[in-house]
Amino acid sequence: MLSENIKKLRKSKGLSQQELAVELNVVRQTLSKWENGLSVPDADMLVSLSNTFDVPVSSLLGETISEKEADTIQSLANKLEIINLQLAQRKESRQKILHISFILGSVLIIIGFLIMAALGSSYLTWTSNDMETAVLIVFLHGIEWLFIRVAPLLLIGTLIGVYITRKKY
Repeated sequence: MLSENIKKLRKSKGLSQQELAVELNVVRQTLSKWENGLSVPDADMLVSLSNTFDVPVSSLLGETISEKEADTIQSLANKLEIINLQLAQRKESRQKILHISFILGSVLIIIGFLIMAALGSSYLTWTSNDMETAVLIVFLHGIEWLFIRVAPLLLIGTLIGVYITRKKY
């Protein structure tokens, strides 16, 4: 029913799919999916469609609403609003945790660089007469070599993560 109403109202306004898509800030393929019943617009888009066509959302959906149903719909709308607020809060807390994780990762990498700079490669001056010391020297050198090559990339990644997950006002 909704798909037919969108198509009928679009044609009655003399708009092509492309023109209506531009007006609604969606791609033409999205509008085509709505008109073919392959997907449905979300609540905000239904309001935009009703404003564009100058019809109430209820008639866009093809329904007539009585007084009793209006009260039920209002209570459902209130419940949906509460759920949307809860989802938004959950998303914000996840973003905050991710942001703090990126900051912590950046700090740990910088601390690693500072520790390596302060200690230097003192293990290279050790005498490697016995096999265990030689293995330890190779192991420490391998860790240092890997850290020096990988840590800058990780630092850049974490700094980008900090920037992307920052709170935008």
